[in-house]
Amino acid sequence: MSKFLPREKLAREGVAALDDTELLAALLGTGAAQLTVLELAEGLLRDFGGLRGLLQAGRDALEAQRGLGPAKTAKLMAVLELSRRYLHQVLVRGDPLESPGATEEYLKSVLRDHANEVFACLFLDTRHRVIAFEELFYGTIDGATVYPRVVAEKALRYGAAALIVAHNHPSGISEPSLADQAITRRLKDALALLDIRLLDHFVVGEGAPVSMAARGML
Repeated sequence: MSKFLPREKLAREGVAALDDTELLAALLGTGAAQLTVLELAEGLLRDFGGLRGLLQAGRDALEAQRGLGPAKTAKLMAVLELSRRYLHQVLVRGDPLESPGATEEYLKSVLRDHANEVFACLFLDTRHRVIAFEELFYGTIDGATVYPRVVAEKALRYGAAALIVAHNHPSGISEPSLADQAITRRLKDALALLDIRLLDHFVVGEGAPVSMAARGML
C-alpha cells in the first residue's frame, strides 16, 4: 500500500495506480468512527466480495453497513448508474454499431446481475445505429417466455431495420440452451416476414457474453 492517502496518490500517480481499496477510499472521501477511510473501504470490499458485489448491493444493504450513511450510499449508487449511462452513450452516440465489444459490455452491465431471467432488445436503424434499448420480458430464475409478435410490434413502432436481442442466465453459465436456439429461430423467421434482420442473440452470464451469431446459431 502506498504511503500516500488515496486522493494524494491519485493526484501524484494517476487513477490507474490505485488498487480497488484505494479507489473506493478515494470515492468515499472520509472514514467513520474508529475507522480510517482505507479501513472502511477494505471492510466493505471484504463484506460484499469485491467491487461488483458492493455496487450491486442496493440501498438498504449499503446503508446497513457500519460507516455508510445516505450520503456515501448515494455516491456508490451514482457510480454504478454513471457507468451504465456511459456504456449506453457509447452505443447511441450516432455512429453505426461496429464494435461487438461495446455491445457486449453494455448488455453485460444491464443484464448480468438480474436475479431472474430478462430478455431485452437493441433496436437499430438501417445503418445499425441504436434507436432504443428495452427490457421486454421478465421470467424466473431459469427462464422467460418470449413472444415474437411483441418483439415485432416493438420493432415496427421504432421503425427498426435490425435487432440485437439478449438475455441473461442467472446461473452464470452463458452457453445457449436448446430453448434459446429455438426462440432465436422463431424470432428470426417472424422478423424476416417484416424485412427486419435479427443480427445477433447474446447470452449473458459470467465472463464474456456468448454471441449466437458467432456460434453459427442464427
